[in-house]
Amino acid sequence: MIHCETVDRVLAVIAHSPGTTLDNVVRHSPDLTWNQVFLAIDRLSRNGEMQMIAKSPGVYTLRLSGHVRDPNMASELAGR
Repeated sequence: MIHCETVDRVLAVIAHSPGTTLDNVVRHSPDLTWNQVFLAIDRLSRNGEMQMIAKSPGVYTLRLSGHVRDPNMASELAGR
């Protein structure tokens, strides 16, 4: 299971900067590993809570899905 705090932080970065890249989320979370951030993003993406959009080879932008209004709802999202 993905730790709720990690998901909360990833959601907060994406909510604050829609269209940010995976690498920017990692930079804004220096105490998290790339793997922790990627696992949170992978879970959110598979649950339909956010979208990963390929911008160029190896570069993905991230946006919250339209039905995610409150980035503080990570406790619910992480449990799915």
